[in-house]
Amino acid sequence: MGVRIDVRDSVSDEEWQQRVDLAACYRLIAMHGWDDLVFTHVSARVPGPDEHFLINAYGLLFDEITASSLVKVDLDGEKVLESPYPINPAGFVIHSAVHAARHDAGCVLHTHTKAGVAVSAQAGGLLPISQTSLFPYATLAYHDYEGVALNDDEKPRLVADLGNNNALMLRNHGLLTTGATIADAFLLMYLFEKACQIQVMAQSSGADLIHVPSPVVDGILAQAEQVTKGLGGQLVWPGLMRKLDRADTSFRD
Repeated sequence: MGVRIDVRDSVSDEEWQQRVDLAACYRLIAMHGWDDLVFTHVSARVPGPDEHFLINAYGLLFDEITASSLVKVDLDGEKVLESPYPINPAGFVIHSAVHAARHDAGCVLHTHTKAGVAVSAQAGGLLPISQTSLFPYATLAYHDYEGVALNDDEKPRLVADLGNNNALMLRNHGLLTTGATIADAFLLMYLFEKACQIQVMAQSSGADLIHVPSPVVDGILAQAEQVTKGLGGQLVWPGLMRKLDRADTSFRD
């Protein structure tokens, strides 16, 4: 409890809310079974003029993450607020690259799910074979595998491959989404992951797959805005927070 008081008293109300939302995102990832022990990450930009970011404490399981345990770092991965916790340097290489190049990326979310990795290893990548697949497909890019992300030299290639898209398939590795908000990045990952699960299931039947026609794909982003009433992830986020609060409110500590 002492850690919570120290951190809460050391940050702005805006940063504390961002911490609560990011801790919630980690808990939701665990709830959906997308976590990989301690080996993937979600990062979020701290509100304000500084290039500061929040990321998980390396070694904590996702269902243990709290608002106070998140570590605040700069673009070099150096702590800018005292914390007893380390961070994973390999994890922040990818995230810092995206945050530095995309100031619109308030959140960067990365997973290693079975379905996501399976589709990332397929030459055709994500296929437009379901309504769900169309949302990530319309803003999708690919980045070839270069080994464990420890090398800063990979950053410009990753950023160039992502471009202005918000979904990135890391070949032989996993999935990545970005969003202006944590809620937006989470919602896009929900759709991306579900699309990969549907694809693997559809392929397992051995039947020919029907692709959605290109004109429909081209208009999907405008339709998505209609469906979410222009709110994006904020349409579903309050409900997700209520669900978490019913299960366990400790993410708010």
